[in-house]
Amino acid sequence: MTTATPNAALAALADIQRGFQSSGYIASDAIATCVYIAQALAKPILVEGPPGVGKTELANATAKLLDKPLIRLQCYEGLDESKALYEWKYGKQLLYTQVLKEKLGDLMQGAQGLKESIARLHEFDDTFFNEEFLEPRPLLKALWAPQGAVLLIDEIDKSDQEFEAFLLELLQDYQISIPEIGTVKAKHPPVVFLTSNNTREIGDALKRRCLHLYIPFPDAKLEQRIIESRVPALEAGLRTQLVAFVQSLRGLDLKKVPAVSETIDWARTLLLLHAAELEPTLVRQTLNVLLKFQDDIEHVDAEVPALTRQAAKNA
Repeated sequence: MTTATPNAALAALADIQRGFQSSGYIASDAIATCVYIAQALAKPILVEGPPGVGKTELANATAKLLDKPLIRLQCYEGLDESKALYEWKYGKQLLYTQVLKEKLGDLMQGAQGLKESIARLHEFDDTFFNEEFLEPRPLLKALWAPQGAVLLIDEIDKSDQEFEAFLLELLQDYQISIPEIGTVKAKHPPVVFLTSNNTREIGDALKRRCLHLYIPFPDAKLEQRIIESRVPALEAGLRTQLVAFVQSLRGLDLKKVPAVSETIDWARTLLLLHAAELEPTLVRQTLNVLLKFQDDIEHVDAEVPALTRQAAKNA
């Protein structure tokens, strides 16, 4: 691998950020740098951070940037290789078995004894266990993608440690071992993103195989850029008030603070209601867009007048 000059590397980072922005994703310097390094070194990226900060959306934006299909595997407790990698097409195998039974007499014609008959049957093993009878699931689809793909393994922390260990071969060598067939290796290694909301500790073996990227809640300046990109029709002054209000909410003791996705939803809500500025009554009527627990809504209710005044000062 050739090493890019400093100017070429900076230009590549700028191209990545512009490409993301064209699809509505505002990438920080840290995000753009991590994506650039991952492509250059062919390394997966483990993306961690609180829910709703754009971890999954990063994979979507990368697929658009690279013009590759996005293949998503949603993780959950009990996920195993039959759901993630492949299944055999049992119906098709049974159909072929029936055909073989009907032709069994022709097949055995001239066979000398049981041993030769069994040997002839064994010649059909590969017929029933080959790629024609495989039903590919997300991991195998990503390895088989003719021009490569972006593979999103979403919420890896919700899967079991056994499944995490199963992924190590894929993340290390972009290949998977299938007992009946052998090793399947990607001709075009996929760009792999794994996301985690930190509900459990990810194992060291998996982390060693990945670049680490932590996406925190954005600061006010970056969040305003995100809202401007996603809800461009929102007036600039209201956008500033909205972001200032949300940033203040994140400093309160809440069960669930608003994520960026909820800020975007609130911006669209205020635009839908033709709001010109934040005022207490409107905020109270739409708090359920930002906050997902009634205890949080009741806690914030008393603070709304002060928060809206403070937000207005920032506009």
